[in-house]
Amino acid sequence: MISVDPNAPRGIVWIASYPKSGNTWVRVFVHHLLRMAAGKPLEPHDIDELHRTSRSPAIRIDLFERFLGKPVTAANAREITEARLQVHQAIADEADGIVFAKTHSFNGEIFGYPMINRAHSAGALYIVRNPLDVAVSLANHLNVPIDSAIDSLAMSLNSPVETEESASEVWGSWTENVRSWTSNPPPVIQVTRYEDLLADPRARFGDMVEHLRLDVTPEQIDEAVALASFDRMRAAEEKSGFYERPEHTERFFREGRAGQWREVLSPEQIQRIVDDHGEQMARFGYLPSH
Repeated sequence: MISVDPNAPRGIVWIASYPKSGNTWVRVFVHHLLRMAAGKPLEPHDIDELHRTSRSPAIRIDLFERFLGKPVTAANAREITEARLQVHQAIADEADGIVFAKTHSFNGEIFGYPMINRAHSAGALYIVRNPLDVAVSLANHLNVPIDSAIDSLAMSLNSPVETEESASEVWGSWTENVRSWTSNPPPVIQVTRYEDLLADPRARFGDMVEHLRLDVTPEQIDEAVALASFDRMRAAEEKSGFYERPEHTERFFREGRAGQWREVLSPEQIQRIVDDHGEQMARFGYLPSH
């Protein structure tokens, strides 16, 4: 359970999702709100400034190696899992109040240790997206065939390998990830469907601002929504790149629309995803009508 004193919130506010589900979109929006609230000017290439307002703990190699006492590539999975709790605490301790952090981790336990340090968390925004579309986007992101992406979505306790630049997170399967964040969540965790963000970004981002109790004006919300639009982010990447784009991928901001699976997935691939994730898909209205 994540808990927080509503009168004096402190700790990490997680911007959480399974990969390729809208995490970056929300981070860009929050980045601009925090920037405007602090009276800071717009950066020339603002999508490369997200680390200032919502960095992933996985890339805090300095903290991991401080607590591990060795490089992350020399540590085993249990050691990294134990150190992660200390890293989260250190990030929370660095902040004066709340600090935003990106994660694709599932909200469960490994080796008896929670993947999310609840004692130093203030809340979360969790974004869920139709796994039929996630499979298409993830295949492009990982540079793998769609069937391999579907396998990845179904892999229990799925985790990328740690590198010199990033400690591994445990994504879990799509079902494990979604269920861990959205099954009976406490009030401090707000769940939003990616498709609802697409349909009415001003309303849904406005809900997030209300949930976070951010001291911003309606005009600032309007501006942040515009600055975080998919077309603007894609244009910025095409002009100057995006540091979070994998080297093997042509672009990070590819399409961003809902329903692209209808044009890409075969009936057999659709059925595999439904067989693997039907229970959670039904909860969010993602089961195909045919």
